[in-house]
Amino acid sequence: MLTPGTWQKSSFSGGGQGDACVEVAKGPTHISVRDSKDPARTPLTFPAAAFAPFLQALKDTGTSGPGAHRAS
Repeated sequence: MLTPGTWQKSSFSGGGQGDACVEVAKGPTHISVRDSKDPARTPLTFPAAAFAPFLQALKDTGTSGPGAHRAS
């Protein structure tokens, strides 16, 4: 279980969408991602080794959808 202080908000938080953003928490072997609007909901969890290539793919191709921002 992750403690409340372990979650980090995206630096792109806000962006005209109020306080809606993605939060990320790093564990010893995994990365968890959740929606800041619903922190009680179960987060998505990925193996840490798979998360860096995922972020790189976002940077390389960009994100899609309305109001999307590039990962940093």
